[in-house]
Amino acid sequence: MAEKTGEKPSPVPDGRLQEGIRLFRMKRWDKALAELLQINAEKFTGEERTELAYYLGLCYTKLSRYDDALLYLEQVVTAGNDVLRVYQCRMTLAYIYVITQRSKMAEFELKRLQNNGFESPQLYNTLAYAAWSQKHYKNAIDYYEKALEIDENNTTAMNSMGFILVDSNIDVMRGLRLCKKAVDRKPQSAAYLDSLGWAYFKSGELVEARTWLRRALDLAPQEKAIRDHFKVVTGG
Repeated sequence: MAEKTGEKPSPVPDGRLQEGIRLFRMKRWDKALAELLQINAEKFTGEERTELAYYLGLCYTKLSRYDDALLYLEQVVTAGNDVLRVYQCRMTLAYIYVITQRSKMAEFELKRLQNNGFESPQLYNTLAYAAWSQKHYKNAIDYYEKALEIDENNTTAMNSMGFILVDSNIDVMRGLRLCKKAVDRKPQSAAYLDSLGWAYFKSGELVEARTWLRRALDLAPQEKAIRDHFKVVTGG
């Protein structure tokens, strides 16, 4: 019999939890999920169950299986043992709610974080996106402003606020400047090139608009929004 050392024995003799985590970190989401789903967690402590739920939630999120992801991420949030992990899971929940068009639920998660003192460009960018998806353009701009106050070089906030400013005709020239700055920092981003092309179109510079939208389309021909903008600008 092994001598007692005071160390907590591994709850997974076959190492499946560790292997699932390893595969997750290698971005092999489907294989990580398959490994984690084979684990029998009956003898796990509460902390170990939370660890398993955390990685299952993230795997399902990466694989766009959002309803499954919500079940596990909520378990982590409810456990509330690790403040930073709860923050990450709430951000992930908000992301899922936004892309599944449940913007009010996204705002609920994000405002809880904000009220608890968590502030980050990512939080404000997600709040802004949720506001934009509900056509609350001024609120979205305010949130992007807050993101830029924290990180003046945040290209997501630059590009997104720039697009809203030009698309809603709130301040086309300022929007154009922001879109230019975003492209200067990430010139290979099809989304940013699209925003810049649209900004030029809204400012009446059709030659520039065609040039930048063509670059965006070459990088991401499958993106419907870019194709639609290009058709408008070229009259196609």
